[in-house]
Amino acid sequence: MSGFFGRHREMAILQRQLSRVEQGGRADRPGRALLIRGRRRVGKSRLVEEFVERSGAPSVFFTASAQPMVATDLRLFGEAVEDSDLPGAELFRDQVPQSWDASLRLLARVLPTDRPSVVVLDEMPYLIANDPGFEGTLQKIFDRELSRLPVLLIGVGSDLAMMEALNDYGRPFHQRATELVVPPLTPADASAMLGLSAAEAFDAHLVSGGLPLILDEWPRGASVAAYLRDALADPTSALLVSGERTLAAEFPAESHARLVLGAIGTGERTFSTIARAAGDMPQATLTRALHLLADKRVIDAVTPLSTKPSRETRYFVADPHLRFWLAFVDQSLADIERGRGDLAMRRIDASWTTWRGGAIEPVVREALRRRPELMPEGTAVVGGYWTRSNNPEIDLVGADRGPVARRVTFLGSIKWRENRGFGTGDLAELVGHRSKMPGADADTPLLAVTRTGEGDGLPVLGPDDLITAWAYPESGE
Repeated sequence: MSGFFGRHREMAILQRQLSRVEQGGRADRPGRALLIRGRRRVGKSRLVEEFVERSGAPSVFFTASAQPMVATDLRLFGEAVEDSDLPGAELFRDQVPQSWDASLRLLARVLPTDRPSVVVLDEMPYLIANDPGFEGTLQKIFDRELSRLPVLLIGVGSDLAMMEALNDYGRPFHQRATELVVPPLTPADASAMLGLSAAEAFDAHLVSGGLPLILDEWPRGASVAAYLRDALADPTSALLVSGERTLAAEFPAESHARLVLGAIGTGERTFSTIARAAGDMPQATLTRALHLLADKRVIDAVTPLSTKPSRETRYFVADPHLRFWLAFVDQSLADIERGRGDLAMRRIDASWTTWRGGAIEPVVREALRRRPELMPEGTAVVGGYWTRSNNPEIDLVGADRGPVARRVTFLGSIKWRENRGFGTGDLAELVGHRSKMPGADADTPLLAVTRTGEGDGLPVLGPDDLITAWAYPESGE
């Protein structure tokens, strides 16, 4: 695969923002700001580059350096403006600003006044980390100068928590910017891009996490097994590189957070089992690491959904690709680098069905949240239920609210098996679990989700039902 695919909704939002700049905005302030966030390598920069190219507006695209030196960023910013097609870019050839205040003031002088332009600050969290005063400086120059010009200022970042906080009350840029979250490409995107059935597209999503670079190298029509055999034989493939670079950008290899993430990624889900897998990590250290990972949106901390409060928290890797990478690729990197990707493939073959059965659960819950009409009336939240002993453990719980429900609206089971639907034994097990579920009774509706779309004794949803949850209109509205 090659070229730019999808993103109709996001592209439409960007175009609307530029149109508002062109139309003049509020009185003498046509300038607008947009903050874009999304997981690392999800295609944020590529989206903005494509938008700028399609718009035809004069622009500058600056990517901040990860090096902790303000002088480096200032030099790179000056070079980016100088090489841009902004009408007054030559001003940066003759001047070398020594602060962000001076650089942004000079930028205001090179922007056109008679037509819209676009200014992109990519990897914005690096700028803030390197210069704590950057936020305040940007706010001041935006208020006094940039907002008075027909310019769309776009800040882009992968640190989800930091980018979300930039617009918060008490921060310098509060209420000055519109926010846009760029999600991974969806199972529906994977199906359209690769010509896969719905079931195969979900498999591709669990491996790729919707990362464009991985889907771009995935041969059209190829099964998961076919793609993995090729990717594991190539140490430079996006499958291998994406996870490695994501972790390197976020956590040093020896950090406690990295150790904890590795433990969760290999299947540990409770506080005590994570502590043991991370080398009997002290409780306080583990707590800090879990909070850091949750704050960065790298892991999800979830509790059972029922009519009774529960403290049985479990932890999961939030991103499907990183979940796959930690489970299978991380431990096989040495084999892959010496040309033995086949050994990694053997490990995947041995565990794929079991791993996939667990990995698909949050994807199914998200699909149901997006298509509430597939669930009984009154369902407002979807989760799961378990006890410490996993008796019972229920894949799907619908309720009127969470985390503690007033009413349980349905219970469900996910059986994501290759050639078998939901059988009578599965139904008997789910009925037995219902009898142990707080808030459920014999009248609580039951639901099954299967990979084949087949089952007996109760309503069944399959991949074709679920994948429509991500079917955006072409217009992006």
